[in-house]
Amino acid sequence: MKIGVLALQGDFAEHISTLRRLGVETVEVRLPGHLDDLNGLILPGGESTTIARLAVAFGLMEPLRDFGREKAIWGTCAGAIFLSKDAKRDQPLLGLMDITVQRNAFGRQVDSFEVDLDIPELKAATRTEAPYHAVFIRAPLIESVSGAAQPIATLPDGRIVAARQGKLLATSFHPELTPDTRFHEYFLSLAE
Repeated sequence: MKIGVLALQGDFAEHISTLRRLGVETVEVRLPGHLDDLNGLILPGGESTTIARLAVAFGLMEPLRDFGREKAIWGTCAGAIFLSKDAKRDQPLLGLMDITVQRNAFGRQVDSFEVDLDIPELKAATRTEAPYHAVFIRAPLIESVSGAAQPIATLPDGRIVAARQGKLLATSFHPELTPDTRFHEYFLSLAE
């Protein structure tokens, strides 16, 4: 198993650290050739417009789209925005996942929060009953899912914060900022 982490901007180092704790070979992806021989790719949190502009500048947009049509991609926070079909503003998107995302839906940095989530699909995949402690930092909201996309996690009020579409995964929160490796393990199961 070899997983890439898009390393243009954002918290890619934290994802790499978590993957290495799980014994997974990792690659920092900055150029199209870095996608070769990967089983999956993580699009980290950061600033979605910066990540997108750098992806355009480095010629990564079409190679990332081609990769996502065949293999697993997981977008966390800004990565979920980049993965979406619609972010309700003019910015480059991969357009791979049938989700509409609202940027910074929960407010500014000072409005960041943590909450325990009940995620049945995660519990089933990892055989653990504990709720998942999620960290939201200037987080986007998955406003809607369509097509083959399905919500897999919601806040207690019903707002969608994680979705899956085949081998594509999007989370509004930051699993790489917690010691809990279950979401990374879940993504690895999609990438197999």
